[in-house]
Amino acid sequence: MIVIGVSSGTSADGIDVAAARFALDGDLIRLTPLGHLDHPYPDGLRRELRSALPPASTTLETVCRLDTLIGREFGRAALAGMEAFTEGRADLISSHGQTLFHWAEGPIVHGTLQMGGPAWIAEATGVPVLSDPRTADVAAGGQGAPLAAVLDTLLLGDRNEATAALNLGGIANVTVVRPGRDPLAFDTGPANTLLDSAMRLITDGAADLDVDGRLARSGTPVPELLDHLLAEPYYRQAPPKSTGPELFGPDHLEAALRATGRPDDGDLLATLVELTAVTVADALRPHGVVEVLASGGGTRNPVLMERLAARLGPARLDTIDALGLDGDAKEAYLFALIGFLSAHGLPAALPACTGARHSAIAGSFTPGAGPLRLPEPADRPPRLLRVEPAP
Repeated sequence: MIVIGVSSGTSADGIDVAAARFALDGDLIRLTPLGHLDHPYPDGLRRELRSALPPASTTLETVCRLDTLIGREFGRAALAGMEAFTEGRADLISSHGQTLFHWAEGPIVHGTLQMGGPAWIAEATGVPVLSDPRTADVAAGGQGAPLAAVLDTLLLGDRNEATAALNLGGIANVTVVRPGRDPLAFDTGPANTLLDSAMRLITDGAADLDVDGRLARSGTPVPELLDHLLAEPYYRQAPPKSTGPELFGPDHLEAALRATGRPDDGDLLATLVELTAVTVADALRPHGVVEVLASGGGTRNPVLMERLAARLGPARLDTIDALGLDGDAKEAYLFALIGFLSAHGLPAALPACTGARHSAIAGSFTPGAGPLRLPEPADRPPRLLRVEPAP
């Protein structure tokens, strides 16, 4: 089965596309990566999307516009992936969409909203689409996040030492796989979201990326600001837990700067890098992990990776690429996997990780150009996933 995964994270800068071939072999899933690409949002759409994200207020007209425009763009991105990697064909497209709001109050998640109407993707490609992969878990009492746990636990399921997968997107999330024990997964707090907010503040919106961590490397963490940020109660909340820009958005940073004063630009970036390193390391320390495998955009920030390595020690820090999966495309491969699981009647979210009352099959299917035909349901859940090179 060939599945195209399409997703966009909290940074809202574009769409990640990954194509993969999947095969179910008993309790083993074989995943063959076929390729991945980045599909940037057009500048106008990116500006409109970011202006609607929390804590900004918005209108139903804007929500409707964004659902349509993002859906069309996801359709273009999926079609580009098909043409680039699968000779224009696929059995399924699995779309995470673009999160506009994650309704969390303390440890309780009441709802989650992803934009990008699947009908636009199906119309553009002629391929059936799985969409809205988080809501079923929320309806079952879960966080709807982090969904990465299903890929992480299958990929790391044969490890004989406690190992963590770490994703450094806008928000940092971890999955801890421990022999003989249930996996654990949760959002630790900000990874890139506050760094991006700081760069937009520093450049008056002209840039949102500290390329190669150059500005952060020029500075020194400010203890007063770091301590103020670390006082956020979320960090002491027990998992399962999830968060997003609703909490760790521009307002969070600006409130901290009003309280402690705004330092030099380099010191501000260095402090925010240290915040991510400290909160990730503190979250993992109680679980005795010996290795951490990172993925996501944050791995391209060498200063962040250096500070993580220092804070995580003696645990080893590497990237998920060591297991054959490109870390830049891991999220898109994750949603391709979720589509494959749902098509076979298998749940994707893990109750031990999300806090749901029971496991639920993720998402809703939208037919493509023809009738919707799904495979026979699998007779047992998979236990392992193996990444295999393309022939």
